[in-house]
Amino acid sequence: MIDKQQLKAYAAEYGVTVDDTAADKFDRYAQLLVEWNKKMNLTAITEPEQIVVKHFVDSLTAVPLLPQKDTLSLIDVGTGAGFPAIPLAIVCKNLRVTLLDSLNKRLLFLQEVCRELGIEAQTVHARAEDGGKDPALRETFDVAVARAVAALPMLSEYCLPFCKVGGVFLAMKGPESDAEYEAAKTAITVLGAKEKDVHSLWLPAADGEKQERRIFVFEKVKPTPAKYPRPTAKIKKEALR
Repeated sequence: MIDKQQLKAYAAEYGVTVDDTAADKFDRYAQLLVEWNKKMNLTAITEPEQIVVKHFVDSLTAVPLLPQKDTLSLIDVGTGAGFPAIPLAIVCKNLRVTLLDSLNKRLLFLQEVCRELGIEAQTVHARAEDGGKDPALRETFDVAVARAVAALPMLSEYCLPFCKVGGVFLAMKGPESDAEYEAAKTAITVLGAKEKDVHSLWLPAADGEKQERRIFVFEKVKPTPAKYPRPTAKIKKEALR
C-alpha cells in the first residue's frame, strides 16, 4: 500500500533507520488503518503518501529525543489511532508501550494492530485526568508523549503526572505553539518539570508544501503535587498560576 522506500528515505532524513521488517510492519499498519477507518472514525488522512508523512514520519521525528536506556517505558496519552507510540515501538526495540485513550473502540483497533505487528503493548481505557491519578500509572513512565491532543497548558497537566522524576514529557505540536508554550510555563513548573529542549523541524512535502513541527521536551525534576491532574472542566476554567 505505502511506498516503503519512500518511508525509509524520509525517516533517514531524521536519523531514523527503518529496516525491511519494520517497513513491512508500517505497510500492514497503513492497511489496517484504512480498513478500520471505513467503519469508525480514526483519521481523515487515508492517502498512502500522506499516511507515510503525516502519521509515520511525523511520529518518528521523536526518536532522537527519547532517553537512551536499555529499556524505556512510554505512555502515549490520548493515543487515538496509535500515533506516535506504535511507529516508535516499530523502530525502537527497547520500548515498553502503554496506549491510553478514552474511547474503547479505538483501543480495540490498536489491540488488533499490535497483534498483527507483534508489538507487546498495554492498552488503558481511561480519560487522561483519571489515568494520571491511578497509582499503577502515576509517575511510573520514563516518557509521556502526546501528539495534537490539547493546548500545551492543559496537555502538561494531563501528561506530566505520568512521568517519573528524571523522565521526560514530549509534546508534539504544530508551528503555532509558541504562544501555548508561554501560557504553559507556570503550569510546567507547578507540575514538577522544567524545559529541556524545543526541537523545530519540517516534515517532507506530502501534498506539495512542507509542514513545520515543534517538539517541546520537558524534564520531570520533582514529583507532581497530589492534587494534579484536576478534572478537565477545572483545567479549562482555571489556569495554573
